[in-house]
Amino acid sequence: MLTTRAIIFRTTKYRDSSLIVDAYTEEKGLRKYIINSVRKAKARTPASLLQVMNLVELTAYDRDDRDINRMKEIRLAYAYQQIPFDVVRGTLGLFMAEVARKTIREREDNGPLFHFLFDAFVFLDETRESLANIHLQFLLELSIHLGIMPSGEWSEETPLFDLREGQFVSSIPDHRQYLEEEQSYLVFRFLQVDRSDAHRIKVEKSRRLALLRNLLEYYSLHLENMAEIKSFEVLRTVLG
Repeated sequence: MLTTRAIIFRTTKYRDSSLIVDAYTEEKGLRKYIINSVRKAKARTPASLLQVMNLVELTAYDRDDRDINRMKEIRLAYAYQQIPFDVVRGTLGLFMAEVARKTIREREDNGPLFHFLFDAFVFLDETRESLANIHLQFLLELSIHLGIMPSGEWSEETPLFDLREGQFVSSIPDHRQYLEEEQSYLVFRFLQVDRSDAHRIKVEKSRRLALLRNLLEYYSLHLENMAEIKSFEVLRTVLG
């Protein structure tokens, strides 16, 4: 029996009243669980507990030699106060959850990564500062945990960021997958700040959108078979 905190990444309907849940757990990394009788009118466990990006504590019959295990119980580990009622926070959260689901592949525990994700969702819910840069800082901080952190430093001598090589460089590469000086500097700035200070970096909307596109391209270059982030278009529309 396993009891662990977890982040809900995805749910899929199974048969008449069950759900298959993809979760990132604190104790075991990525796990897939089936939970029965949650899509009934008088279900003991309401399906609302299993919404994407929910922060939960679950108990399951967990075996490493099985692809899908059975969940016994689940409850909230943290109850969102603002995300369910704020379209921008909700859209940002769904984007963050989709990025995490499509980039994390570990079926083993990774405490620092789990705590980073858990705290990022709590921060998204609690912060009173501007939300404009949260997704950018999230992508760059997540890159550290995924082992694809940009290397080197921005400087007058290395003012360009080579997306393909993943490093700051001194001259224009012999390919088009690089960032101009302004975007390169923004990458470096976001790498230097904590999420609580990301709102202090001033970026125009058009440049923020361009950086988001560039960071997703960076991810696709460095993570094999990374799927398209479908929530990108929704996020782009909501943020304007």
